[in-house]
Amino acid sequence: MEKKAQKVTLAELAATFFMIGATGFGGGMAVVALVERRCVNEKKWLEHTEFMHGLAFSQILGPFSLNSCTFVGYYLRGALGGIVAATSFIAPSFLLVCLLSLLYFRYHQLPELKSALLGSNPIVIALILVAALGMARKNATRWDSATIALIAFAASAFFGVSGLTVLAIAGCWGLYQGWRAGRNN
Repeated sequence: MEKKAQKVTLAELAATFFMIGATGFGGGMAVVALVERRCVNEKKWLEHTEFMHGLAFSQILGPFSLNSCTFVGYYLRGALGGIVAATSFIAPSFLLVCLLSLLYFRYHQLPELKSALLGSNPIVIALILVAALGMARKNATRWDSATIALIAFAASAFFGVSGLTVLAIAGCWGLYQGWRAGRNN
């Protein structure tokens, strides 16, 4: 992955990832979709393939939405950029949890908040589906890629295979395909 020089300031990183953290309800793929839209599609800070490589690495350990934010920050501005992106992404949630904890301990029950969060569940599902379909359109362009994507989905959704296992098997398959293509050339 060849790194391009970007003129992104730490303040721009902080503002962008603070907004993603503040508006990224649903976690996981919902947040990754926001990161992709803002950093790849709108700001053009990195190419789609570079983002997808970072997303693949982000799923190995820990919360992959935070890892993908950290990857983008690191890719653009090094270690300090990664720290700024991660901290800015976490800050809105941290502040909101502190505020809600204060309200909870003061009033013990907030049925309005509970209802509002339950009402947002369909929106989160829709955001995840939009992200999945968008990534499928961009990445499953050949029949073999689409087949692998469907097998990975079925293994996870219907057979309970962990994401890490699916990722490891897909990585081995990709290595095999690359090795086979190299032998044929």
